[in-house]
Amino acid sequence: MEQKKILFVCTGNTCRSAMAAAMMADIAEKNDLDILVDSAGIFAPIGDCAADNAIAAMKKRDIDLSLHRTKPVTEDLLDMADVILTMTGAHKMLIENMAPGKVFTLYEYAGDEGDIPDPYGGDLEEYEEVAEEINDLLVDIAEKLWENK
Repeated sequence: MEQKKILFVCTGNTCRSAMAAAMMADIAEKNDLDILVDSAGIFAPIGDCAADNAIAAMKKRDIDLSLHRTKPVTEDLLDMADVILTMTGAHKMLIENMAPGKVFTLYEYAGDEGDIPDPYGGDLEEYEEVAEEINDLLVDIAEKLWENK
């Protein structure tokens, strides 16, 4: 299987998509999956740090998110990706016409339905709950990728 490039997309690229990309990279490394991950936000500025609670939630998983810098969704990022995974149906609707056939919600790609809630501004516990929800879906996705390896 050739390397799969996955782009995770949320609103500001400070929480959900950043955590999803970091956790997927960790899963891929630990399971020898040839996956390149990236993340971006539909309304993200360039160069902001991840949210403090996102960094803290990832630190509890032994994942360092402190070097993450936000970036907006661009045509180049969409073109580069084999699969684009959004956190909500609204995110999907905003970009699917720019990358037909390769945009899915995270839940949809894992074979389920739903949206990942935005923890922005919430407490650490909220971030940890969202991280756990994302991680559960990523494990399902990684298993599918492993089977198709």
